[in-house]
Amino acid sequence: MFLSPQQLFAMKAADLMSASLVVISDEMSLKGAAHLLAQAAITGAPVVDRSGRCVGVLSATDFVHWMDRETRAVTACAASPAFCASWQIVDAERLPDVMVRDCMTRDPVMVAANATLGELARKMLDVHIHRVIVTDSTLKPIGIVSSTDILAAVVRADQARGFCHDESKELEPAAC
Repeated sequence: MFLSPQQLFAMKAADLMSASLVVISDEMSLKGAAHLLAQAAITGAPVVDRSGRCVGVLSATDFVHWMDRETRAVTACAASPAFCASWQIVDAERLPDVMVRDCMTRDPVMVAANATLGELARKMLDVHIHRVIVTDSTLKPIGIVSSTDILAAVVRADQARGFCHDESKELEPAAC
């Protein structure tokens, strides 16, 4: 699917979001959450309470922040065999027995399904995050928009311009 620049900037969160959503219970153990993220091959997910409302987000960054708090960063590798570097979980079974609610980022960045592409990008840049949670009117997660989703839309719009980029030549028509 190719997009014109006008179509790109008219896109909403609902157009960009991944609706197949992995959510984590705030009552889940950190170990369980690490396994869930690894099995889904993702680096973060919304955290929900018992009623299904989004109350946080758990990401690889939260694991790093937890490790920094617990080990004062300098001794991260020596202090916990669960990590070989402060950013890399090696053995989730060796994570501490704590709940997700103790490590998650509270006050997640959430948007409605009609949020514009510009609004999504602005929120990600302003808060230095890689994903925004799309919620319904009751704050239940219905999707997620990642920075990769936005970049993919930009690439499709660029391709729609009908030009190929060749480093040795100026822009050429799309006959390439």
